[in-house]
Amino acid sequence: MSGHSKWNNIKRKKEKTDAQKGKIFTKIGREISVAVKLGGADPSSNSKLKELVSKAKSLNVPNDNIDRIIKKAAGSGDKDTYEDITYEGYGPNGIAVIVEALTDNRNRTASDVRHYFDKFGGNLGTTGCVSYLFEDKGIIVADVKGKDEDAAMEDFLEAGAIDLNIEDGIAEIETEPNDVYSIKEAIEAKGYVIISAEAEKIPSTYVSLTDEESAKKMNLMLENLEDNDDVQKVWHNWENEDEFDF
Repeated sequence: MSGHSKWNNIKRKKEKTDAQKGKIFTKIGREISVAVKLGGADPSSNSKLKELVSKAKSLNVPNDNIDRIIKKAAGSGDKDTYEDITYEGYGPNGIAVIVEALTDNRNRTASDVRHYFDKFGGNLGTTGCVSYLFEDKGIIVADVKGKDEDAAMEDFLEAGAIDLNIEDGIAEIETEPNDVYSIKEAIEAKGYVIISAEAEKIPSTYVSLTDEESAKKMNLMLENLEDNDDVQKVWHNWENEDEFDF
């Protein structure tokens, strides 16, 4: 999920990712594979794997797919090796962008990411050039329609929420980034439907784009980055992306 953690943007991203399920399966599969190789194939003793299995299920990845990925990664015949790389830079008009990649070919990924920045009016920067503008947070979005809001707030705080906001039957719950999936499970156990749960990078400041050409370039940059199999997540501080119809 990129940009704001607000519900409208989450909804837009959900609609977008629903149309890219094959990509989602590939990306979460890589994360699971790495977690298995680092910590073993048992989610009960591998907390990172447990988080990723929970995340995969929340993204509607079939259980058979998850089991197959775990078994493959645990097998001696799996020679795939991936490394985490983070890129930072700017989109049109100084939009801050962070790209998190998981790749088996550092040169290919760097070339692809640089190409997207250059092609759509941005520029790839150095490590740390924009990351200071973002804060790591866990964000859980839950459906509370028909629920007593005061009781829901009490439930969420009891589950470990740091902060929360309820509007139009949707609760946006802030957690520590490492606690997001355990708190998600605690909230689900209380009978709430979870819409999304993710450790996110939340911008401290935002930038708006006023002209359609810059907005179009920024949107194309994001689409190309997110469509790349090596790219796991893209974060940015573009404030008004939902005002444009692409």
